[in-house]
Amino acid sequence: MDSFKGQGGIQMLLTAEQEAQHIVSNARNLKMSRLKQAKDEAEREVAQYRSNMEAEYQKKKSEMSTGSDAKRLEEETDVKIQNLKESATKVSEDVVDMLLKFVTNVKT
Repeated sequence: MDSFKGQGGIQMLLTAEQEAQHIVSNARNLKMSRLKQAKDEAEREVAQYRSNMEAEYQKKKSEMSTGSDAKRLEEETDVKIQNLKESATKVSEDVVDMLLKFVTNVKT
């Protein structure tokens, strides 16, 4: 009779072990699904943040290219070009005279 009780106890232990394995397996599956869901959510948030940052960057980039900096640089460039033309006009006569002097004078 003791062997019968022993076998019943073993059977109960095996059943309990199987139930525990099912519980652990279900918990692991639930954990994995939660992790996957969290990962997907994080990827969506990152993609949204990236697109927002890219849009903001493009907006600032377009503002800079059409903004007052471009006009200011263009005005500065025009002023410098005008100054160079004036300087060239003032010096051109002297340069021509100097070149003629060196070309026409022969050293012996």
